[in-house]
Amino acid sequence: MENPAHGTLHHVELWVPDLGRAKASFGWLLGRLGYTVHQDWDRGMSWRLGATYLVVEQSAAMTGDRHDRRAPGLNHLAFHVGTAAEVDRLAAEGPAHGWALMFPDRHPYAGGPDHYAAYLEDRDGYEVELVALTPPDRP
Repeated sequence: MENPAHGTLHHVELWVPDLGRAKASFGWLLGRLGYTVHQDWDRGMSWRLGATYLVVEQSAAMTGDRHDRRAPGLNHLAFHVGTAAEVDRLAAEGPAHGWALMFPDRHPYAGGPDHYAAYLEDRDGYEVELVALTPPDRP
């Protein structure tokens, strides 16, 4: 692997209240996005894509039992996705893997008229944004 560019994100670690749910929801999504399992231990798991990896861990030091994206801290993770059709496929498949479509009345333009994306939230309150690299032409 080539050395990553200076300033590139190294990793993100999410503390989760239920490791099994996180493995199911994030494992499915990250696998679909091209990540592979990097580490797996009794209280956590990580997936890698290139030089960056994402960790989910059910830490014994955690003080809460649900993530609140509206509180100070992490609001959401945003991922590049190839095409609008792939964004639509992931949004349609997401509920079977613990994700719910957010802002359905504005989907897929909840981020604005030139931003084709799906916003999904898992059962523990974590939000992801799946952004089309090649959005369709608007009518």
